[in-house]
Amino acid sequence: MDTIASLFSFITTPVSWVIVQFHTVYGAIFGPDTGWAWGLSIVSLVILIRICLIPLFVKQIKATRAMQTLQPEMKKIQERYKNDKQRQSEEMMKLYKETGTNPLSSCLPILAQSPFFFALYHVLNGIANNETVGVINESLLQSAQKAHIFGAPLAAKFTDSASEVAALDASLTTVRIVTAIMIVLMSASQFFTQRQLMTKNVDTSVKTPFMQQQKMLMYVFPIMFAVFGINFPVGVLVYWLTTNVWTMGQQMYVIRNNPTPGSKAQIAYLERLHKHVTHHGKTRGRGEKAIVKAIVTKGRDRNDAERKFINGLTKAGLVAQADGTVIKGEAQAAVETEDGTPTSAAARRQQPKRQTKAQRQGGPKAAGETTSLSKSDEPEDAKPSGTSQQAAPKPGSGGRSKAQSGQRKGGPQRPKSPSKK
Repeated sequence: MDTIASLFSFITTPVSWVIVQFHTVYGAIFGPDTGWAWGLSIVSLVILIRICLIPLFVKQIKATRAMQTLQPEMKKIQERYKNDKQRQSEEMMKLYKETGTNPLSSCLPILAQSPFFFALYHVLNGIANNETVGVINESLLQSAQKAHIFGAPLAAKFTDSASEVAALDASLTTVRIVTAIMIVLMSASQFFTQRQLMTKNVDTSVKTPFMQQQKMLMYVFPIMFAVFGINFPVGVLVYWLTTNVWTMGQQMYVIRNNPTPGSKAQIAYLERLHKHVTHHGKTRGRGEKAIVKAIVTKGRDRNDAERKFINGLTKAGLVAQADGTVIKGEAQAAVETEDGTPTSAAARRQQPKRQTKAQRQGGPKAAGETTSLSKSDEPEDAKPSGTSQQAAPKPGSGGRSKAQSGQRKGGPQRPKSPSKK
């Protein structure tokens, strides 16, 4: 541990200085020798570090999304060059370079946080060994040794002996109960964080080895925390439990508001977004606009949830724009079919009605002609002469309108022979 501490000695002094500054504030409220003052100082240190690491966390999300997108291509390269490991590595590096991705970007927050973790461990270990570290002088050292969190000293460990715990004015049973509960909470928070990532924020349409690796880490990390946690001082357990809870809450926020495309979280998010947009008639905030803009840009490459979202807006009389805004659509707004092909709703409504059999046999004129002529339009020579017998209709007269559907297609119907009476 001395070698590791010497490697991170450059960060030990700043970390101890930050803890002392927070202790000054909380000591004035709760008392300088209380566990609340020192415990809240450690929690505040975690929050400060995690706030500074937010830009790296954003890069981690983008890198993870990019790696998930590249998994199908990576799998093809592995299958194509499975007998040539060198060529496989070269093709992988070429793929990373072309797409601008870096596999190590997903580990940036953990790597950046490691120096602070080891510095804090070295500070608390110095307190347990009655050694001054950084800006922590003799008076602060005595105050930190008196501080207890739920009856367990900050510098006590699960593996400490009864004499070591007694030297810190505490009970071995109390120390082991408190440390065991904190280790369980630390491992459980890590498991839940990884589990919600696997069950809600993974593209289920693509099965890749990356998903199997994440599933394995879901069980490996909690076990690692449980094994190493028994050697951590109580103060370090407070630090690690706080950072796990922060990570869990931060990830829940990201999954809810910026989910991975194709995941269950995206389906739930687009359902909420659809209700919100149809209710207010517009998108609010840069986050919503960015999501809508990404969906519109995809075009035919949209997944089922995104296509359903666009069609839902269209049915509600709204149209998503390329800049992420939503406006009221016109009657002829485009509606997207199941395969992504846009069709005009007005064109579908204005399709001609199916003609009847009589209209099809009568030709184009039959559809526009009236079935009968009024009496005023009848020619005089077609009117009856007053006798009981009616005159046969002349060609071209109003009798033509009484043609039946059985009429010959080649010309006018042959007149019937007059009666022999």
